Amino acid sequence: MSKAAPETPGALDRAGTLTIVASRYNSTYTDALVESASETIKKLAPDLEIKVVRVPGAFEIPVVVEAAACSEEQPLAIVALGVIIRGSTAHADLIAESITKSLQQTSVSHLIPVIHEVLLVENTEQAEARALGDELNRGREAAEAAIAMIDVMESIEN
Repeated sequence: MSKAAPETPGALDRAGTLTIVASRYNSTYTDALVESASETIKKLAPDLEIKVVRVPGAFEIPVVVEAAACSEEQPLAIVALGVIIRGSTAHADLIAESITKSLQQTSVSHLIPVIHEVLLVENTEQAEARALGDELNRGREAAEAAIAMIDVMESIEN
């Protein structure tokens, strides 16, 4: 596991919407991811409107991401946040693989950055390190990636 996050992007001076779609399941971790992502977005891109949509579980994230991508007011980027804790069956792996493929398909087909931070972890210790920690905070990293990708997409359009 890499602990080196990409460089923090510069501030973004652009109005628009950024949508966060987050699971309610494993709420201790997902709430922290949403909070960290929102704080980072407000700091780096104060002109962006943040829309947060909560869904029951991780499996429901892709359909809402697709709906946001198809909406009349298309967001500049979408951040998908969730935590799947592996159990004794293959269920978590199947869910994670399905989510990954669906999020990539939406991103590519609509040309909207979809930042995938639906975490598949082995245990609560790993979830805590990635969602509650300061050093390795995937909510912050997802927000930074979204801001960087909005900038990249804007540079391609211009």
